[in-house]
Amino acid sequence: MTIGIPFEVEKLLSNAGREILIKAVAQATPTYTMSVFKLSDFLCKELNSMMGNFWWGLKGRERRMAWVSWEKLCKPKSEGGMGFRDLKAFNLALLAKQGWRLLENPNSLAHRVYKAKYFANESFLNAQVGRRPSYAWRSIMAAKDIIMKGARWCIGNGLNVRI
Repeated sequence: MTIGIPFEVEKLLSNAGREILIKAVAQATPTYTMSVFKLSDFLCKELNSMMGNFWWGLKGRERRMAWVSWEKLCKPKSEGGMGFRDLKAFNLALLAKQGWRLLENPNSLAHRVYKAKYFANESFLNAQVGRRPSYAWRSIMAAKDIIMKGARWCIGNGLNVRI
């Protein structure tokens, strides 16, 4: 499977051209969808596979040898990688950002709607998936563990501290 670039064009691109094409098109196109919905692990793996095949180049229908694993290519350039995004991790990071926005902006329309439907009597951090949740809510809840690992409670002025 190829990303959709004809073989003739693919062999004319340098490695820098392939890198830019992967980062600017293949990884940027699903960004909005990934910020709202959790993509299946299979789809993320398939997209990563297509980008890896494009990076290493295809010879007709034959795949070429991948000299470095996709995981190593996803490392930052400062650590010896190419700086490509792992779509599964990026998807969860974008969904965690949506959850963080729910925590930080209690007056937003999204917070008020989700609060009324899914966590009316508690905070977002204590919310459960619930019965018959929307796919967007299930997606945000899939990234809630990431928020819980990074969240810290600030004392502030002490009014909310129970001793």
